[in-house]
Amino acid sequence: MKKRIFKGTGLILLLLVLFVLSNAVVITRANEYVLIKQFGKVVRVEENAGPSLCIPFLQTVQRVPKHKMISDLYPSDVTTKDKKVMTVDSFVIWDISDPVKYLSSLNASKEKAEIRLGNVVYNSIKTVLSSTNQADIISGRDGELAQSITDNIGNSMDSYGIHIYAVETKKLDLPDSNKESVYQRMISERNNIAAQYTADGDYQSQLIKNETDRTVKETIAKAQAEAEKIKAEGEARYMQILSDAYNDESKADFYNYVRSLDAMKASMKGSNKTIILDEDSELARILSGN
Repeated sequence: MKKRIFKGTGLILLLLVLFVLSNAVVITRANEYVLIKQFGKVVRVEENAGPSLCIPFLQTVQRVPKHKMISDLYPSDVTTKDKKVMTVDSFVIWDISDPVKYLSSLNASKEKAEIRLGNVVYNSIKTVLSSTNQADIISGRDGELAQSITDNIGNSMDSYGIHIYAVETKKLDLPDSNKESVYQRMISERNNIAAQYTADGDYQSQLIKNETDRTVKETIAKAQAEAEKIKAEGEARYMQILSDAYNDESKADFYNYVRSLDAMKASMKGSNKTIILDEDSELARILSGN
């Protein structure tokens, strides 16, 4: 009987020792901090993965994430420098840089941390966008805008033991309430610009046409004047050649004779070949040999 009691007591002691050891050994994973607390105060932080010891029943363990986290923020409306309202939908990439501060300021609550992150990010977005025109905001979507928002936050979350890596915008758009009116205004502005370009093009086209017409008219006028000049010079040369050819009396008589024959030939038309000449006419004189 005593032997059975001894065996039972030994089993109980063994189980008690195993229970104590199980509570004394703490396993730290690679993606977490392990905070050892005693009477509610952190006495040690285990950052490296592996086993460690704590005092059972006297010390407690609290685990805090060590990896990067992504928090989706609520969309918010902000006003740009040129008084345009835009809706910003963003998210933030962050982690816990100081688990002790994170525990003491936010009670290691991710929900509280995201509320604080949302406020800080919104204030930063509001500050950056309120000093920037809408056109510059749209053109800065390649990373400049996100970098400006992140830089503006700076170290403001250090007191909470949080480090912000980046703030990225998923959507940057006009509010639904005035989107249609803004679109219509943008269309009207683009139509006005297009009409101005068309008017300028028509004006330039008319200038080119007028200049071309003037050039063509001047060229034709010069060509016609040059042609008339050449023609006059040719006729003058022709008359000079005739004058030189019939400079003596015999040549002049022959010329008159030929011209008279040409005139008579021209008058002999139809079937009637009879010519009646006055005896005093030059043609009658030539034909009669007088």
